[in-house]
Amino acid sequence: MTGLAFLTRKDLLGLLVLALLILVVLPLGFDIFRLNLIGKYLTYAFVALGLVLCWGDAGILSLGQGVFFGLGGYCMAMFLKLEASSPAATRIQSTPGIPDFMDWNQLTALPFFWQPFHSLAFSLFAVIAVPVLVTFVIGLAMFKRRVGGVYFAIITQALAAILTILIVGQQGYTGGINGITDLRTLKGWDIRTDHAKYVLYFVNAALLLGGILLCQYVRATKLGRILVAMRDREDRVRFSGYDVANFKIFVFCFAAALAAVGGAMFTLQVGFMSPTFIGIVPSIELVIYCAVGGRLSLLGAVYGTLLVNAAKTTFSEDFPQLWLFAMGALFIGVVLAFPDGLAGLYRTWLEPRLGRLLALVSGRSGPGEMAAAPAASRPE
Repeated sequence: MTGLAFLTRKDLLGLLVLALLILVVLPLGFDIFRLNLIGKYLTYAFVALGLVLCWGDAGILSLGQGVFFGLGGYCMAMFLKLEASSPAATRIQSTPGIPDFMDWNQLTALPFFWQPFHSLAFSLFAVIAVPVLVTFVIGLAMFKRRVGGVYFAIITQALAAILTILIVGQQGYTGGINGITDLRTLKGWDIRTDHAKYVLYFVNAALLLGGILLCQYVRATKLGRILVAMRDREDRVRFSGYDVANFKIFVFCFAAALAAVGGAMFTLQVGFMSPTFIGIVPSIELVIYCAVGGRLSLLGAVYGTLLVNAAKTTFSEDFPQLWLFAMGALFIGVVLAFPDGLAGLYRTWLEPRLGRLLALVSGRSGPGEMAAAPAASRPE
């Protein structure tokens, strides 16, 4: 496949509509505070994209994607924190040249595993490499032993709990429960200014659109078809001579890499990273975003992420004591009424009607065609 040949006309139109929304409509319609908030929502959409491939296509439900989101964010935060902890900036500390939380915890030298993060190139490499290495080890241990289903979901959930406890407990090395804060510059460029926030928003949006294209390419290849076949008839795929474990490891690592990119962009836009984005609850919320949007739709996952987070922000601002109940009701209502999420709602109700409306407007449908249209739109 060359160019964008792997995209159908409908895929391309949907991608263009999303690009218009996040690159034009939202920047023009919101101030920098709200736009930065939307940019934070879009970082979560990277995780939702990975879940579409991992959970929707391959049938592997991971309840620990917050781990990989957090690992990517921490790798970026470590570089930014070292840049903000120059000897001149930290001269009032007992040990200048190390992050403030290390000085508070009586560390007198930078730990060895922090040293490589003085390099931006290494940090960008680590953003992808560290989460992928972790997922590869977990996938190798689990999938080669044919651990799957609810057991795999519980193991990934336990991983989120373990990493959270580890980060909080090693306060001198990780910043503890507060995380890594007070991030200021990227190679001397102040990321706290309004101009920087605009730039980072558009970089984030462009990376997200690129991630959608990459995911769609994977789904359009033979690999994508094998993932779906593996979800529906795993034994048959195995008996056909394919190593199912290797495919599961690949898609699990791929989803982790996407989540890590989102985590790194989150750190740049928000200016900190903490274990509150790694634990069990954040990981389950990320699955909810994908479920509401539609776990079989890449675009649906993005819209679901935006919708749920916008509702979460609105409820928490207007009904601070009730927003958790409102969020739960929203999730339960969507799942019960529309099990395929927003994408399923669009395919079932809106797409057939839009098709007939466009046919009427263009004048291409005669009376006979219009009479046959309702029957053609019904699922077989």
